[in-house]
Amino acid sequence: MSKRQVAMVMDLNKCLGCQTCTVACKRLWTKREGMAHMWWNTVNTQPGSGTPHGFESMGGGFRDGVAQPGHRPTEDEFGKAWNFNHHEVAFGGNPEASLMADGGRAGKGPNWDEDIGGGDYPNSYYFYLPRICNHCTHPACLEACPRQAINKREEDGIVLIDEGRCRGHRFCQEACPYKKIYYNQAEGVSQKCIFCFPRIDAGVTTACSRQCPGRVRFVGYLDDPAGPIYKLVHEHKVALPLHAEYGTQPNVFYVPPLSAPKLDAEGNQTDEPRIPVEYLVSLFGPRVVESLETIKRERAKVKRGEPSELMDLLITRKWLDMFGPFNKHPREVAATQMKFYRKGAQK
Repeated sequence: MSKRQVAMVMDLNKCLGCQTCTVACKRLWTKREGMAHMWWNTVNTQPGSGTPHGFESMGGGFRDGVAQPGHRPTEDEFGKAWNFNHHEVAFGGNPEASLMADGGRAGKGPNWDEDIGGGDYPNSYYFYLPRICNHCTHPACLEACPRQAINKREEDGIVLIDEGRCRGHRFCQEACPYKKIYYNQAEGVSQKCIFCFPRIDAGVTTACSRQCPGRVRFVGYLDDPAGPIYKLVHEHKVALPLHAEYGTQPNVFYVPPLSAPKLDAEGNQTDEPRIPVEYLVSLFGPRVVESLETIKRERAKVKRGEPSELMDLLITRKWLDMFGPFNKHPREVAATQMKFYRKGAQK
């Protein structure tokens, strides 16, 4: 058991689907050989199959405390990086040539179904769902590893893979119900999101949260009453885990998306939301109904000119308040570390 648990809340009502978080993570952590297909942070369009394609039906996790069998996703199921015809466009001599990818809806890319929604016109809908490793309280990957190469840090609950002990058995991939562990064929080890722990250790929030232009991601400790995570998860109870029925007790939570109302045949608004409540329940459980009602109620209070702590928290007028104790600037930390190293070199 960890002494504390660092966690993240993502407000799906503010996600732009811009992939800035994805690029920030990719540029920082997955540049080594064998990592081209790895996207530790992903933002998929819902309703959709996500990445790996169809992960929700690939098994793993626990049921009534008993480990469940799982599928080991392939690189093709994760979605390999697309190849573009850059050479043809730049040097082919054909003025009619345009830039095209070899993926598309056929499914070669990890985000092949981007912006493909559900429902029928004029009541079609979609929303974005960012995902990282959930750094679960009861991680199935940890229990499945025969090498004891996966550990959960005592100080903050971050789940890490010791690549020195890993032998690439990949039982962790089968066990993880969220399929957020990748296999590096070149190095023969499993790899995944590390919750930017070198930044966390220095008091800096994760790259995906700091770079997010939509102010979607809150970071902090679950047991900190003054922090945003505690307030959203435990106090206001509007942030919910994804697929809690998998039994791993994930520590990434979501504020569910509100929905525009459906239109009737004459174009008039109805009382029915475009995003089916049943679909949201399938993702976030039955408590999603109460969560949405709380958000609507608090929005109505603000509209009437009344104060709302929840709305102030979700609007996040003060950006650094989103990150709890991890609000240092990475530049400041880097400068401090450089001074320390220089002193050491002088000695």
